[in-house]
Amino acid sequence: MVINQPSNQIKLTNVSLVRLKKGKKRFEIACYKNKVLEWRSGIETNLDNVLQIPSVFLNVSKGQTAPSAELAKAFGKDAKVDDIILEILNKGEQQVGEKERAAQTERVHAEVLSIVASRLVDPRTKRVYTTGMIDKALDMLSAQAHQQQQQHAGAESKSAAGSGAGTPATGESGEAKPRPAPKAVWTGVTSTKSAKSQALDAMRALIAHQPIPVARARMRLRITCSTNVLKQAVKAPKGQDAKADGDDQKAAPGTVKDKILSYVEQVENQDVIGSEWEVTGFVEPGAFKGLSDFVGNETKGQGRVEVLDMAVTHED
Repeated sequence: MVINQPSNQIKLTNVSLVRLKKGKKRFEIACYKNKVLEWRSGIETNLDNVLQIPSVFLNVSKGQTAPSAELAKAFGKDAKVDDIILEILNKGEQQVGEKERAAQTERVHAEVLSIVASRLVDPRTKRVYTTGMIDKALDMLSAQAHQQQQQHAGAESKSAAGSGAGTPATGESGEAKPRPAPKAVWTGVTSTKSAKSQALDAMRALIAHQPIPVARARMRLRITCSTNVLKQAVKAPKGQDAKADGDDQKAAPGTVKDKILSYVEQVENQDVIGSEWEVTGFVEPGAFKGLSDFVGNETKGQGRVEVLDMAVTHED
């Protein structure tokens, strides 16, 4: 992309614009492509390598720089140009071309698949899926979600036409029917969210809908606790004492050791070393926070939980 400017001005080529609206004005800076993301991620720390020209513009394409009066009005009288540039660079909206946007989305897509494939397993074999299989499963969910959205929109349109717009569905008593909570939905990768957060969304959708048999890979932990507290009785939560009298009530773990082992799905090894009891085993990711909180609160600093492996998988 070449920006047409008067002949006495420098032509900015291969430019990436970052824009920030402040007050009623829009301010722009001209940066090199790919350098804005590197700056924001901390890879690039030299501002000279990011900016094509250290000036603030009202319109880069026309070479129209921002007057000092406009900058002072928008950013404050004491604001320096360098500080204004940094604010635009850090908070502004980057104008990305279609090809760049597609390439960025493709990079995020590959990263999402890599994360998901490393955290989910076949629950029967505990083996990981290839990224290709995960990709096909997510495509199925995406197509299903778009189809359901179209059907839902069509049904609402017909309902509005027949009974008046905005009329809620009612039951026999005339009261509005509560809508069921929607399952986790996957509609595809976007370049506006981080790969990690989208990978978590993808895993929730895959587990909820099961287009292929999947489960979270178990975590491998080491729990260490002083032998002095192992036999201490666990305090029952408030309101649970009354329930414990029922014959069909499942007995809660009585000691600290019993409670810790109730979180462990499979014990790999346990031993007493000196004055410390140590157990290594596999725990479902969803149980990790509860276990960690229990050990931290109940042992009062005499126990700890270490993560040995975030996701235990088997590969062919």
